[in-house]
Amino acid sequence: MTEPKYKRVVLKLSGEALAGAKGYGIDPQIVDALALQISAVQQQGVEVAIVVGGGNIWRGLSGSSKGMDRATADYMGMLATVINSLALKDALEHHGVITRVQTAIEMRQIAEPYIRLRAIRHLEKGRVVIFAAGTGNPYFSTDTTAALRAAEIEAEVILMAKKHADGVYDSDPRKNPEAKKFKELEYIEVLSKGLAVMDSTATSLCMDNKIPILVFSIDNIDNIYQAAMGEDLGTMVGGK
Repeated sequence: MTEPKYKRVVLKLSGEALAGAKGYGIDPQIVDALALQISAVQQQGVEVAIVVGGGNIWRGLSGSSKGMDRATADYMGMLATVINSLALKDALEHHGVITRVQTAIEMRQIAEPYIRLRAIRHLEKGRVVIFAAGTGNPYFSTDTTAALRAAEIEAEVILMAKKHADGVYDSDPRKNPEAKKFKELEYIEVLSKGLAVMDSTATSLCMDNKIPILVFSIDNIDNIYQAAMGEDLGTMVGGK
């Protein structure tokens, strides 16, 4: 069997990835399928940390929070990520994967507070760690959370699972059939061209800490395993 390419990864899932065809809420079958893939990766000896968004429950700037105070809306989004994290934890444990949820906002009855060294210790013991509640601060996205936690735990790569996109293009392939897909990109190209990989804060953080970002499609859930094993798919940002 092929040896995995990475020892420690951060898997970034959008909230929509948990929603299935409806586009909102949590689809138990989808969450179970995600958990099965993550379990398969973990069984190969890869240490897996996860950051999941909350857009299937609450969307900040782009919809649900219209007219609201930005900080309040962002805190509500953080709580949505906790709901998703608990759902994913439950599915993982049904597959026998010991999982810990760590939250940037303390809620000790349901999850551990985020402590960097404890998170690393969990990973070393073969547990999956899910980082919930973003960074604990408004005005920062879950993309930035993924970049920050990857730097803190010294992950080798961020696996950026996207819906309806099998990599990074120079324009929207759903609108432009001539859109060009990039195989590799440098961080500065992502920033200068305004490409839809991560927000600029997250991309800059990855650039400063030399953390590669593999952008791939989650429309085929099997891609999670393939990405973690180092198979050739998607677009690699900063992989040189």
